[in-house]
Amino acid sequence: MTIAVTGATGQLGRLVIEDLKTRVPAGDIVALVRDPAKAADLGVAVRVADYAQPETLATALAGVDTLLLISSDAVGQRVAQHRNVIEAAKVAGVKRIAYTSILHADTTPIALAQEHVATEALIKASGLTYALLRNGWYFENYTGSLAGAIAAGAIIGASREGRVSAATRQDYAEAAAVVVSTPDTENRVYELAGDTAFTRADLAAEVSRQTGKTIVYNDLPEATYAGILESFGLPAPYAAIIAQSDVGAGHGGLFDESHTLSGLIGRPTTSLTDAVAQALKTLG
Repeated sequence: MTIAVTGATGQLGRLVIEDLKTRVPAGDIVALVRDPAKAADLGVAVRVADYAQPETLATALAGVDTLLLISSDAVGQRVAQHRNVIEAAKVAGVKRIAYTSILHADTTPIALAQEHVATEALIKASGLTYALLRNGWYFENYTGSLAGAIAAGAIIGASREGRVSAATRQDYAEAAAVVVSTPDTENRVYELAGDTAFTRADLAAEVSRQTGKTIVYNDLPEATYAGILESFGLPAPYAAIIAQSDVGAGHGGLFDESHTLSGLIGRPTTSLTDAVAQALKTLG
């Protein structure tokens, strides 16, 4: 069984490839990338594949049995790009496609879900056997900005007391590797999230505990939060998306208690304590 992974040099893709190599022979794995030079260290076959260039896709997918389509990061262009991949998969004779969607895509109040829902519909209409990996938020979405939060003495957001069932990229990567390396002819939807939910205030308290510094959580109106993110250098549209997602989290959009993720990977998902500790370790 040949398994191909798109976006294989991205943060999630690399982790999936590394975990897959512990489950199947490296010779059965194909890394699909835009720039082969960046994939030289992956230790698997590499093929050029660009979501936005359909002419590269059919050739890249030749002989592939199972495809992991890691969602494009081009917000606003995702549906068209994903359509290119799905159509090429059909032409190439791919039998099964797994797609990294968003938690509770069909019911979440988070606007980012719209492109994921549209992609899921394309996959379902394709006739291919599918696995929808509806990933919750990454811990890294929060811990990636801890240096600035510690310096300022505050974590900011707009999620109020919304509980977030986050997990690490590694957790989600392992789940993806398990799914694509397990032969299955059934169509499945996996709601994937961390075992234990936390609020932004819980995050601030944990950072305070581990650093010995007082870190508070300042909850802000959506527009104010977006404006601050923009002042940090984020493009206005992206800042608006982050702020709206945070508000959605406040309405339960990132909460899940199914424990599907830990069931797939055969261990508890990474805890808030461990995720913060890992992040602080990288700060030195």
